[in-house]
Amino acid sequence: MIVIDGSYGEGGGQILRTSVALSVITGKPVKIVKIRANRPNPGLRSQHLHGILALKELSNARVKGAQVGSTVLEFIPGKAEPKHVRVPIKTAGSVTLVLQALLPAMAFTGGSFEITGGTDVPWSPPVDYLKNVTLYALRKMGIEAELEIRRRGHYPKGGGLVTGRINPWEERKPLRALEWGHIERFAGISHATNLPAHVAERQAKAAGERIEELYSVPMEIETEVSRSLGPGSGIVVWAETDSLRLGGDALGKRGKPAEVVGREAAEELITQLTPRKAVDRFLGDQLIPFLAFAGGEIGVTEITSHLITNVWVVEQFLGRIFEVEGEIGGPGTVRVVERAEV
Repeated sequence: MIVIDGSYGEGGGQILRTSVALSVITGKPVKIVKIRANRPNPGLRSQHLHGILALKELSNARVKGAQVGSTVLEFIPGKAEPKHVRVPIKTAGSVTLVLQALLPAMAFTGGSFEITGGTDVPWSPPVDYLKNVTLYALRKMGIEAELEIRRRGHYPKGGGLVTGRINPWEERKPLRALEWGHIERFAGISHATNLPAHVAERQAKAAGERIEELYSVPMEIETEVSRSLGPGSGIVVWAETDSLRLGGDALGKRGKPAEVVGREAAEELITQLTPRKAVDRFLGDQLIPFLAFAGGEIGVTEITSHLITNVWVVEQFLGRIFEVEGEIGGPGTVRVVERAEV
């Protein structure tokens, strides 16, 4: 059984998500100890638990310690097979963090999913980012996945609904994405839920105006107005380059003008474009489990502690896979030195 120190590096929920996903992929049992030991509320939280239970269902696993507050988890996978996995998060727990656990494993089995919870919540990637930036990169690696946002869910009520499917990963294409040469277009989605339409429009206008100050490139930021359990707004913008897409996002909140939200997302995107690396700071760590099996080399705008931690977790299962050049907090390169086989 592989033993993973859950307090390693940034010591967050990502260690859990990657460890359990790799357990399913490799068939190797895993024990994770000291889960989130250095966090204010140590142990499993509800949103981590939902990702674990989704992978348990996918792989017919036996699990010990799967309860809120647990600091030790044992996950013993059975035979993984294509399934329709339902994940009913009854809070605003992040849908996209559950998908960070589910997608790598489901890439090897195929299947479909239906997840309720928070689609646009703090401290996690917005669902529009995952759909338009992450899945775009995974398609370059040969992964065919679809995702549909049926309903938005914001903090604190949640109630969002996301469905999708993923085909078995037949052809693992190495990803070589070091730098971008030119930007082909800017795009984005600005949404307002249970709020007036002008909120989404003002977010989009402010983001577009800020980007146009620096770049003369075609741009289309869509607006979306919808209903759900509670109010909320947000915007995701991305630059489609000759390599991949880089993104920026921002969430609205009470008392925060829509113009500030839009400019915040635009500034984040501009910051990611400045080093001219092909992969933004949010996407880098998300790609690590997939790169291990596909091979390749990526240039990241920032080497984050999340990325370093994910590399460490992958190598606990698969041996030395990666070579990382650069310092935490600065741009760098991640290279696969030996592709993993399963």
